[in-house]
Amino acid sequence: MSGREATGSRFLYDPFDAAKAQIEANERVSEERWQGLEFRLKQIEVSLDRLERRLWLAVFGVVSVVLAQGINELIQISSGG
Repeated sequence: MSGREATGSRFLYDPFDAAKAQIEANERVSEERWQGLEFRLKQIEVSLDRLERRLWLAVFGVVSVVLAQGINELIQISSGG
């Protein structure tokens, strides 16, 4: 090709490095997997936060019922009932 101008796609004349292309593809796939993993972990964290709030609400509810019953018993004892 010395002296002649090449026409057409440059990919016909440039060397193709298959190993480099495969590494780049693997890096892109790996990056997408990490993004997917981070997305799922954030969803799990949100779910755990909601679950923790519900558990604390249940604990406070049980404690308030026990305290209310105790106060009710004290009121009945003090009123002579």
